[in-house]
Order: sequence, then C-alpha cells, then structure tokens
Amino acid sequence: MTRTPILCVDFGSTFTKAALVDAATGALIATGSHPTTIGTDLMEALDALRAGLARETGDHRAWPVRACSSAGGGLRVAVVGNEDLVTSEAGERVATSSGGRVVHVASGTLDAAAVAALTATEPDLVLLVGGTDGGNTRVLRSNAHTLVEGGLRLPVVVAGNVACRDEVAEILTAGAGAGAGAGAGTGAVIVTDNVLPEIGVVRPEPARAAIREMYVRHVIGGKQLSRRTEFADIVRGATPDLVLRGVEVLARTSASGSGSPAGVVVVDVGGATTDVHSVLEPDPEDGVLRREVVATLPVSRTVEGDLGLRWNARGIVHAAVKENLLSVEERESLDGEAKRRSADRAFVATTQGDLDVDERLTALAVKLALRRHAGRTRVVTGSSGPRIERKGRDLREVRLLVGSGGLLRHGGVELTARVLRAGLAGEAGNGRLVPEQPLLRVDAAYVLAAVGLLADDHPVAAATLASGVLDTV
Repeated sequence: MTRTPILCVDFGSTFTKAALVDAATGALIATGSHPTTIGTDLMEALDALRAGLARETGDHRAWPVRACSSAGGGLRVAVVGNEDLVTSEAGERVATSSGGRVVHVASGTLDAAAVAALTATEPDLVLLVGGTDGGNTRVLRSNAHTLVEGGLRLPVVVAGNVACRDEVAEILTAGAGAGAGAGAGTGAVIVTDNVLPEIGVVRPEPARAAIREMYVRHVIGGKQLSRRTEFADIVRGATPDLVLRGVEVLARTSASGSGSPAGVVVVDVGGATTDVHSVLEPDPEDGVLRREVVATLPVSRTVEGDLGLRWNARGIVHAAVKENLLSVEERESLDGEAKRRSADRAFVATTQGDLDVDERLTALAVKLALRRHAGRTRVVTGSSGPRIERKGRDLREVRLLVGSGGLLRHGGVELTARVLRAGLAGEAGNGRLVPEQPLLRVDAAYVLAAVGLLADDHPVAAATLASGVLDTV
C-alpha cells in the first residue's frame, strides 16, 4: 500500500514537535522535536524538522502539513455573561474546553470600568454569552453596546440568546451606541448557537468551533509568530483544543467493543502548567446532571497555571503545603529545589537526586491537578437526616488514565506508573471523585495533538493512531 504521509506539527513556546503519520493507515512513521525560535520565526523550527525527518525516512517529498500552536501565550479568552453562576460559568467551561486560557470573567451589566478591567488582561478574543433562548435579552444587548463604547478592539464570538444574537452582532460590527462613529465596532465577529439554550443544558460544540475559527482566521496572524504566510495557512487551532479533540477520539476508540461507557483522563505536566483533559460518557439515567443549573460537560479541560516543573515549580510546593501534602522537612527541602528550577527554566535533571526531585514534583502536580479537575462528595445533614451530596466532575468510573509531558514521556513506563499511582493514592477514600481503577498509559510519542489534527479529515487513521501508540505502564 502506498503511504500518504501527513506532517502534524505542534508549535510550542519552547519546543516544536512533529509526527509524520500515514493518513491511509494511521501508522506513525517518525517523530521529531526542535527548540522553538520564538524570538525569530517559528517556521525555522518546522524547516529543521522537515529536514531531519526527510533524512530519517529517506522521503524528500513536500509533505502536507497541518499544525496547532500554543506559542506566544496560546489563546487567551475573556468571557462576558449575564450571571456569574449561570451563563458566565457556562461560557467559562466552553472557553476552557475550546483550548483557550480564560484570563477574565465578567458578569452582569458592564460599565466602562468593567471594560477597562477586561482589556487590561490582554485577551485575544471575547466570548460574549447571556440568557437562555427566548429569555432575557437586555443584558446581552447592553453589554454589546458597552464593549463598543469602551473602545474594545478585539474579535468577539457571540454565543448567547438566539432572540437577539443578530442584533448583537450588528451592534458589534457597526459600532452602534452613544459616541461610536460609523465602523467603530469591536472587530471580527462570529455568531453561533447559544452555549446555554436552557437551564441545565450546555451545548459547547458550536462555540468551540467558532472559537477555533476565530483563532485561525483572526488571532494567530496577529501574534506575529512568523513572517511567512504558510504559518497561518497550516495552523488549524490552539494546541489544547486539538489535544482535547484527540482525547475524544481516544475515548471512542477505547470504548469500542467494550459494551460499557469508557472515560478517559489525560494529565499533561509541563514546564509552566499542568493540563487535565477528560472525556466522559454521561449516564442517561443520572438525573443529577439535569438538576444542576449548569450541566457537567462530557468534554472538559482545566489548566493549572501555578503547577509547572520549571516556571511554576514553587507553585507546586506552595499548593501542596496548602493541601497538607508535605511534612515540614520535605517542604523546606523541596522548596529550595523548586526555587532552583524556577530560576533556571532550562535546567535538565541528570543526577539521580535531581530526577527524584522532578518525579516528586510531578506526582504532586498530578495529584493537585486531578483534585481541582474532579468533583468530590460530602455528607450533608438535612431534615431527613444525613445524605451524601456529590458535586463536580465524577471520574470514578474512568477506564483510562494517560500521562503526558516531558518527564512522563521520557522517564520510562515505570516512572510514569509510580507518578500516576502516587497522584491517585488515598484520594478516593477522601471523597475525591478521581479514577478508582483505571488502566494506566503514557503518550510517549506525543501523538494526541496529531490525532486531533487528523480527526475530522482522516477519522480512521486518527483512531488507529490513538489506539496504537499509548504505552502500557
């Protein structure tokens, strides 16, 4: 069979990774990584990867390239909604699952000070939501006017009440409102379906697609990460969005033929953040989801900006202290090592002692990130006596827990097994809704981003790639 190679690329702020995949079969042909030259031009890293992979494979064709990017700070999203506990929360969940880092959340009727506070967080785009379909339109329309009058010049995705969304789009694009001249709108606007069409129902997919489109068409070029037009042509979305898409494919693949719902959790421990991606198949008989004001999403992602092995190593220690995970003696020793790593972000552990410290920091990051991502149970006493109340994301039945990130990818399966088991140890007994008996895997070849990049056009190859390269630990 003739190979049809596609080069899948993830542009990062420190390293750019590439996977050469046979789109006909899903076979992984070769992989590579190269330091990212963000100070000059990201495409230089791609040039080096192309040349290296060509030498390795002996194939010197001009492979088609599809890419994702987290360079230049990734995708920064500000969310504006009607109420903090309803539409704003729904919007924040959707923005996070779309691969964006939510840098600001505003709710209620905005004023000039609120717009200034939003702008100060330097988002790349605004997700404007508000009202269930057919419900309140006043706040959504008012906020559109205020964003324009406040001088906002950012792309906006409108995913609110369908009763007024076209009017809101016109306000934003035409610059309607007191003091706004013709053509003084916010910038590019994409209108899509409501993220919260009714109470208890969250529909993330249309907004996720709109955010992805906005990122590709209007955000990535503005970051000036490359002077070459090819860069904007090949980027399909933000890296976290495509990784989460890959996790969705993995969840379907692992469920195939099992006869039972299969959940997947991926914990990616990086130098600056620890990301958790999870895909669950909600039980249709579970009425709890319908009773929640904002229903739990089947697909979710959280980014812990204070948990990173280099930039935020001290954040791991500080968070672990707050959670009573460290003795006084270990706290003092580990904080000194974390400070050393934060000061030298290029630090590479070579001695066994340094490797042991990195492993301990990674295990703590996994435990803390899973705690924040998962829900928990508690005993509540009411008129009918004590009862157990469950709140948040229930990961107990998840069948697959995947480790990712530099140390887990390169440290070997035994290290990954120790880290993941340490991250889970004792949690279920403390009411944490973390995976109880998952199979443990590691994304050693770093292919989940490539799976996400192939998922829409080559679904069979994406599924094969997802299922074939996860190492058992």
